[in-house]
Amino acid sequence: MRSGPALLGAVTALAVVGATTAFTLGTPSPASAATACEVGYTVNDWGSGFTANLSLKNLGTAPLSGWRISYAYTGNQQLQQGWNGTWTQSGKTVTLTPATWNGTIAPNASVTAGANFGYSGANAAPTSFSVNGEPCGGTQPPTTTPTTPTTTTSTPPPSGAPQLHVSGNRLADAAGTPVTLRGVNRSGGEFACVQGNGLFDGPMDAASVAAIKSWHANVVRVPFNEDCWLGLSDVDPRYAGATYRAAIKSYVDLLHDNGLVAILDLHWTHGVYTGNSSACSDVNATCQKPMTDTEHSVDLWTSVATTFKGDNATILDLFNEPYLDRAVSGSAQAWTCWRDGGSACSGIGYPVAGMQTLVNAVRATGATNVIMLGGLAYSNDLTGWLQYKPSDPAGNLAASWHSYNFNTCSSSSCWDSQLAPVAAAVPLVAGEIGENDCASGYVTGLMDWLDRHQASYLGWTWNTWNCSTGPALISAYDGTPTAFGAGIRAHFLAAG
Repeated sequence: MRSGPALLGAVTALAVVGATTAFTLGTPSPASAATACEVGYTVNDWGSGFTANLSLKNLGTAPLSGWRISYAYTGNQQLQQGWNGTWTQSGKTVTLTPATWNGTIAPNASVTAGANFGYSGANAAPTSFSVNGEPCGGTQPPTTTPTTPTTTTSTPPPSGAPQLHVSGNRLADAAGTPVTLRGVNRSGGEFACVQGNGLFDGPMDAASVAAIKSWHANVVRVPFNEDCWLGLSDVDPRYAGATYRAAIKSYVDLLHDNGLVAILDLHWTHGVYTGNSSACSDVNATCQKPMTDTEHSVDLWTSVATTFKGDNATILDLFNEPYLDRAVSGSAQAWTCWRDGGSACSGIGYPVAGMQTLVNAVRATGATNVIMLGGLAYSNDLTGWLQYKPSDPAGNLAASWHSYNFNTCSSSSCWDSQLAPVAAAVPLVAGEIGENDCASGYVTGLMDWLDRHQASYLGWTWNTWNCSTGPALISAYDGTPTAFGAGIRAHFLAAG
């Protein structure tokens, strides 16, 4: 759919020169505090502001509950916004308390949270931290191997979220059990950042995820923005680069904590396109373009795949809705451009990265995540998908299809002729389904058809927009459905 509106204590500090600064401090003697813990602090500084990332590791043998981290700055740093906890500032003192879902830390486990600050002048790091009013103390339980720093890449999700792979024409979990995905899209990450309005649209917290789960959803598709992920110069630094990537990663982790699969969807990309059906003439990722670009999309998917490799509960949707068929001549050229990019894409005013190039970029990182590939005509046309399917050494490709009542292929006869052969050969995921009449008659019939073909599907969208222009599933983030959303909710609940 085209979217609408290192360890802390009493020893010494170690600085890493550059935009990112990390401090590691040793642990005080056990006599100084009752809490066995370590606090980590890193900074991504862009000159007039910075992102502070805190981690708290429980070194004790019992769960650490109800934690509170406090520290003080010496300059004029001012809190702007935070995530993964409640951030407050009084004078120079900053306090972080847990969110509802990370208030208890298991032994030898960690939690992380981040916040954006503005400042001028010097940006000296805090020199001491307290947990529950005292410095960290205690000792780490003995281990046979050295302790290594935590990383945001290659981290498997909690066991509640199924590790997926392709098995014939079905998605399956690690045990080989077929999995049908039914869920929602959570729009906002593709447009809010590039419009200077924040990181997301509406709450992305534990309560909102619980509301999604109450519909018996097991997957959430998360659209995101190329320029924001890469931190390109057209995006407000408060909402770009490391800050943006951390926010997306944190939300995916929250979904996994709740047993939900995540689909990461590259929605808006770079490149000037002014041809047929152009959504804007801007080179920046401020609207939907007909296809991905060679200038940034390969770097983008290399970065995303590196971040999420090892997390096979996250599916990678390489491009939201290709419409390069509006720009090139004939179906064969359009599908060739879709797969190969480059010279096959005459009619598009920027160098195009084809799906094969993007699949190669993902697999070059070692990531084996399931990859979704949308077809032509805003992902509504899959007629050439099997013939032009890219090569994948991991064998983990799924066909992505979008269906609305106003699309060309919006009848059961079209689904039977065009979709059924695809669904018989590979997993079919209807990444977006919806209708613009504020009703649910179209999607109800469509979901029945998809169920009969063992396909997966996600409603657009879990946002409180006008259902005729969104279309929106909900009227409030507590899960109150619109008339359109009520039909999808009823179907999910009946399916279990």
